[in-house]
Amino acid sequence: MADVSTIQLEKEVIEQLKKTKEYPRQTYNELIARMTKMFASRRNQYDEFLHKIQQPKMKELWDNPEDEAWEHA
Repeated sequence: MADVSTIQLEKEVIEQLKKTKEYPRQTYNELIARMTKMFASRRNQYDEFLHKIQQPKMKELWDNPEDEAWEHA
């Protein structure tokens, strides 16, 4: 068996977890592992989205003749 730990959760959080289960015998460990993977995936998608929408403005700010003139000063 893998190393395990005991964590304390508020009863309200436990009730929320029970409502979130995909099937009745799903363990909290399985549920929390799935939730953390989903969170990480969405966070990465959000970061990629921000990067993509910022690219045109950053290109405008960085690729301009005024800045290039300073490189040769």
